[in-house]
Amino acid sequence: MKLSGYLFEFVLWTAALLALLFSDVSAHHFTLCPLALSGCNWCPGCGIGRAVALLLHGEVLASFRMHWFGIPALLILLHRLFVLSKHFLKTLEFNY
Repeated sequence: MKLSGYLFEFVLWTAALLALLFSDVSAHHFTLCPLALSGCNWCPGCGIGRAVALLLHGEVLASFRMHWFGIPALLILLHRLFVLSKHFLKTLEFNY
């Protein structure tokens, strides 16, 4: 992957986490889930974003109640951001 690809992914994940951090977790949410939009009451992935947002607001128990995968999802995203930033910094060192 080229440097610009790593940077784009880093900015994308950072922006997504910042959007969740500054979101109002108590407000009604907008969804792009095709199952929820078609009227299904259950979707295996619905609630993960809100669970991560609750976790970013420090509400660990509410996050786990919203969706059990919120905590692992946040850890995975933080790990990915760490890997991307490490790769980005290593690439910058080689360019100088």
